[in-house]
Amino acid sequence: MPTTARAFAAFAPTEPLGPHRISRRDPGPRDVAIDIDYCGICHSDIHFLRGDWGPIPYPAVAGHEIIGRVTAVGDEVTRHSVGDTVGVGCMVDSCRTCPSCRESLENYCTGGGSVGTYMGVDRHTGGPTYGGYSSAIVVDEDFVLRIPGHLDPAGAAPLLCAGITTFSPLRHWEVGEGSTVGVVGLGGLGHMGVKLAAAMGAEVVVFTTSPHKVEDARDLGAHDVVISTDEEAMVAQARRFDFILDTVAAPHTLDPYVRSLRRDGTLCLLGAPAEPHPSPAVMPLIAGRRSVAGSLIGGIAETQEMLDFCGRHGITSQVETISMNGINEAHERMLRSDVKYRFVIEMQERERAPAGTVALG
Repeated sequence: MPTTARAFAAFAPTEPLGPHRISRRDPGPRDVAIDIDYCGICHSDIHFLRGDWGPIPYPAVAGHEIIGRVTAVGDEVTRHSVGDTVGVGCMVDSCRTCPSCRESLENYCTGGGSVGTYMGVDRHTGGPTYGGYSSAIVVDEDFVLRIPGHLDPAGAAPLLCAGITTFSPLRHWEVGEGSTVGVVGLGGLGHMGVKLAAAMGAEVVVFTTSPHKVEDARDLGAHDVVISTDEEAMVAQARRFDFILDTVAAPHTLDPYVRSLRRDGTLCLLGAPAEPHPSPAVMPLIAGRRSVAGSLIGGIAETQEMLDFCGRHGITSQVETISMNGINEAHERMLRSDVKYRFVIEMQERERAPAGTVALG
């Protein structure tokens, strides 16, 4: 029989989230049951819950940056045991047979698409998937990740989305020692891009519209900071970068960043604005054999690689922990960019630090 879990759900696009009960399937032979301790809040959660990406079935439960403890495993599970600290990211299933899945790139599944931790259809029950704004979840072991034991679990939660979203393109475009990397925007994604690129040995430069973020960028590991509204400063960046990671989810002109690339450099877009970016000019692309690309989270094997890399380098997200009752306020503050740099919900009802406690990593 399915079990129930406490959750915070949206009941309509414009209504605040509120308490709800959801069903979780009993663990099958390959399933892992998890009590959720922490769940990060991503901008995608807000878009989903408000119906910005199209109609959704309400009540809806978001959350795909999940850290918890294993409470039960199926008979065929070999990689996880009761008591383990584990993570669940943006996916909970895929077709397993298409070319992308066979290459451990389930995020690009073409056999019907990967199944989102929320905003998906559960292949076992046929019902909607419910995310991590809840007390428990059941997931196939292939989509459950090991969390290095010495990482702060609250700070590790955003690694399951913000961490892999920035790690994957840095790895794919072979960023490392000798690379000069730009990071556009210093928010939930951007601050992870800075930490990861710096740990890979790159020279890291942050582009920001906010002068008050200069000191923060340097504290996170940036070697230089450019105020992107300063036209002279932007002109001075011409042909400086091997790779630029653009994390901004609002429409903006890409041309200054394209011109900042060296020959054969790549501008990689991670943000998904509601309206398209203005189309970049063609000549700067042609003249430098430059590329504009995109990247979507990462596969499961790559996500585990990222977690292990963060474990070796002691990297976590900088987070502000909140109670489940603080979700609505956190969403509003996120829309005002009033967080450094990720909210994380403490899901279990137990004695906890006061809301607003900041964990640095």
